[in-house]
Amino acid sequence: MHELSICQSLLKQIGNIAAEHNATAVENVYLQVGPLSGIEPELLQSVFPFASANTIAEQAKLIISAMPIRVRCKTCFGESEASINRLVCGLCGDWQTELLAGDELLLERVEMRTDH
Repeated sequence: MHELSICQSLLKQIGNIAAEHNATAVENVYLQVGPLSGIEPELLQSVFPFASANTIAEQAKLIISAMPIRVRCKTCFGESEASINRLVCGLCGDWQTELLAGDELLLERVEMRTDH
């Protein structure tokens, strides 16, 4: 389960952001996960409380949203959404596409509490 190591790396990044802003606690962490990222959002959600124990994000809520898969067609040059098993152009139906989005894990936003 690589989700635990992903959570640990994420928490290190969150800790650095919180320190930059002199935060006293992290309240919410917003992530976007692409369906082609190889990450299971449910597993990430389940290991987050264990990984965040004794960190500034110990009480934080992890909020995960799915990113769409987007492709660019090499034939008609259009951009469209695609599905996991059908990375075809949504405009002309050609299968010769390049992936633009959908394989990322993006730290979208961190909500923190400060004493200011």
